[in-house]
Amino acid sequence: MASRFRVTYATLSADNDDLHAAYEQGLETARSWFGSTLPTYVDGEARTSGELFDVPSPVDTSVVLCHVHAATTADVDDAVAAARAYGAEWARTPWRERVAILRRAGDLISERSNELAALMSMEVGKNRLEALGDVEESAVFFRYYSDMMEKHDGFDVAMDSIVDAESNRSVMRPYGVWGVISPFNFPMALAAGPTAGALVAGNTVVLKPSPQGTFSAIKLYECLRDAGLPAGAFHVVPGGDEIGKAVVAHPDVAGLSFTGSYEVGMSIYKQFATAFPKPVVCEMGGKNPTIVSRKADIELAAAGIARSAFGFSGQKCSACSRVYVERDAYEPLMAALAEKATGLALGNPTDRDVFLGPVIDEAAVARFTEAVDHARSNGRVVAGGDVVGKSPAGALGHYLAPTVVTDLPTDDKLFRDELFVPFVAVAPIDSIDEGLALANDTDLGLTAGFFSADDAEVQQFLDTIEAGVVYVNRAAGATTGAWPGVQPFGGWKGSGTAGKAGGGLYYVQQFLREQSRTVVS
Repeated sequence: MASRFRVTYATLSADNDDLHAAYEQGLETARSWFGSTLPTYVDGEARTSGELFDVPSPVDTSVVLCHVHAATTADVDDAVAAARAYGAEWARTPWRERVAILRRAGDLISERSNELAALMSMEVGKNRLEALGDVEESAVFFRYYSDMMEKHDGFDVAMDSIVDAESNRSVMRPYGVWGVISPFNFPMALAAGPTAGALVAGNTVVLKPSPQGTFSAIKLYECLRDAGLPAGAFHVVPGGDEIGKAVVAHPDVAGLSFTGSYEVGMSIYKQFATAFPKPVVCEMGGKNPTIVSRKADIELAAAGIARSAFGFSGQKCSACSRVYVERDAYEPLMAALAEKATGLALGNPTDRDVFLGPVIDEAAVARFTEAVDHARSNGRVVAGGDVVGKSPAGALGHYLAPTVVTDLPTDDKLFRDELFVPFVAVAPIDSIDEGLALANDTDLGLTAGFFSADDAEVQQFLDTIEAGVVYVNRAAGATTGAWPGVQPFGGWKGSGTAGKAGGGLYYVQQFLREQSRTVVS
């Protein structure tokens, strides 16, 4: 095996020949999987009664990566029933045994990272570093949440006693069946994260992945299965919105994790609990600002903004999509940011030097086109604005030029609507106070960035910004790049329901409920 080079979302370069050789070998393995027919998995059984749907590659739309037997509503019922039937046994399994299985799963993901990353590049369009980071983050989630169980000794704590004959304990217990609805943009990490948290806590899991991320989700299932996870603990029900709705509506799903749009997340949040309150953890995107002071290092700011605005073609809930810059720094920043945007390599994300791959589908292209037309009519396009439509090699795909716009009113919809495309709007401001007011003037509050060499300004930003994840003077990403155990990731306001961040100190506790136990001898 080639020597490993640690890849995270903050990795600035991949000047490592061993890494690229291993990825390219993984690409050959991944290509051998193309054309596979994948089942629904219920209680370890591969089910093939559901209708087939195709997963095409956005990199080259002539390539069908796999055919998938969608789950039926009966499959959802059976998956939930099987998860519930096995739930008591999994909950009784000593937590150290659960941890051992899940650590093995993390190790298998890391061992298979090159082929999994190469598959992901073709499935959703992530470049090499982004895809390797997504896969390795998935592995780290299993390790980190296992660490949290160990750190808290299984969340079983002796309490004080009022009389000598009384023994009191606080014990955290699982809820039961946990539903996970994961998105296309982190097809493994955002399936693995809540799945790891739920499983290590003793819940069983029913996963409904995004159709565009189904292949990666099935590979995650295989890693867990091969690590020795019992069949009853984890089930995969692929399909469209109707399958997600069936999971949400099922009365025996005791808890739910969802990652996706604000509109869908709020609908789930309001509808999930019926007969009694049930936990629902939603991460619902962001309209993430960066503020640039006149005292900032402009090149540093431009690098961080470009990386966060255009990484994975802007298809991250944490992407930087709006920038407020003090007037003295406005022109220099615009020039530097336009230069960064036009200099980024666009093309097949499996190629070594490519930074931007395609967007996921035609709907994203349509959003981009509408936004560019609006900017041209109401402001100014400084860089980009083009639908390329092909990779440099000529493959048909959903390729968009990284785009910078300005001269729009600060209340314009392009400063308010989440687009999920490589597009950033910039506005001049008269003060940091104004920038903070504009940054906070949104229902969302996921991530935010700030650039300044003034310590007082930095502290003002940290004390005032309304976002769950914030970065200061970060070239590796003005608003993106959180890593488990390093930067907990979760949103405020309309960006999140829980107030507890993924990859953080308090995440696993969301999958547990406290039981106070008193025994008198």
